[in-house]
Parts: sequence; structure tokens; C-alpha cells
Amino acid sequence: MTLKAKIFKNRKSMLSICDDTLGEVSGKRGLTLIETVVAIAIFAVGMEGFTLLFLHTWQNNSYTLEMGQSSMAVSQGVSTIANYLRSTRQSDNGSYPIVSADDNDLVVYADYDRDGVTERLHIYKSGQNILMGVAIPTTTMPKTYPSADQEIKTIAVRIVNTDAEPIFSYYDKNYAGSPTQLPLNTPASVADIRLLKIHLKINIDPNRAPDNIEMQTFVEMRNLNDYDRIH
Repeated sequence: MTLKAKIFKNRKSMLSICDDTLGEVSGKRGLTLIETVVAIAIFAVGMEGFTLLFLHTWQNNSYTLEMGQSSMAVSQGVSTIANYLRSTRQSDNGSYPIVSADDNDLVVYADYDRDGVTERLHIYKSGQNILMGVAIPTTTMPKTYPSADQEIKTIAVRIVNTDAEPIFSYYDKNYAGSPTQLPLNTPASVADIRLLKIHLKINIDPNRAPDNIEMQTFVEMRNLNDYDRIH
């Protein structure tokens, strides 16, 4: 084969390769406008579903968290009051352990901080708070207590008991545990009290679920018996 013939053959081969390459390139076209719109729509639907799932999960977690916080708060409030009242005892000047007992206001003597001194405790509801006033007796003899509370402590907050749902209910020695047995009329005669019920309802955020969380417990005043009388 002559040199001229070889050059012509190679040139023809190169042209054939170029034609094949151009054909492949022309076959790979870009997305059309319709395909782009459909892709965007599918992506938007997917994002909406993900967002709804996220919001639902967040609401569930928020509900669970608030339920736990409410339960813990009301449990701590009831337990704190119960522990203080179980240590009720005669005052350091010989007064009867219970001073007064009403629906949302209770005054007793107790060594609540275990320092050997019997304080006067005034536990009451103020707005949505349960407060405790503390009064300490004098160190001189005869010992006396100030007429007003010397210190105010907050025991529980966001308490939503209504007027028909007293914090304290009182029972005498005849209480047999029946749910139909009525408590003593209030203000109760302090000499008749042997048992009391603490009932708290709490709602951290009334604008959303969960609803009110409530807890109650009975407290037996250990240092009261039939031989304790007010003279």
C-alpha cells in the first residue's frame, strides 16, 4: 500500500471515531423542564413528610418530659410536707403539737430540720404556691414563739387545687380507711385529729398537655395519741 493510501485510510478511521463519539454525546441530553418540576415536587413532599415526623416526635418527647417533670414536682411536694408532719410534737414551751387545722392552712410544732429545736411550722397555700412559714422559739426561759412567721420557704409551685379540692383533710381515731368516710369539718378540732390527708394537683404548663397531675398521701401524726389532751 502506498503512503498516500495509508494516510487516506487513517483519516477515514479517525473520522469514524469522531462520528461515534459525537453520537454518544448527543444521546446524553439534560433534564427537561417537566422532569425538573417533578423532581422538585417529589423532594418537597419528602421534606414535608420529614418535617411532620420531626414535629410529631418533638411533641411526644415534650409531652413525656413535662409529664415527668410534673410527676416529680408533685411527688416532692407531697413527700416534703408528709416528712415534716410526721415529726409533729409538743412545742418547746409545752404547747399542744397542732395549733390550727384548716383546708389550706395548717400550723404545727415540729423539729423539721432535726436540730433539736422544735419550730412552729405554718404550711399554707398562697396563689399557686405551697409555702411554709417557720418560727423559732427564744433561747431564754420561759421559751416563747414569735407571733408571726420569721422565715418563708417555698415547698411547691404551680399548684392548681380548686377551692373544692383542699390540700389538707383531717380524720379522727375512728377513721377506718373507707373512701366514703367523710373528713372532719374544718377548721378541725385539733384534739380530734389523728390522721390527715395531703392532696396536691400540679400543672407546669396549663396551655398544653398533659393535664393536671395529682398525688395524695395519708400522714399519721406519730406523737398524737388518746393521752394527749388540750387542757
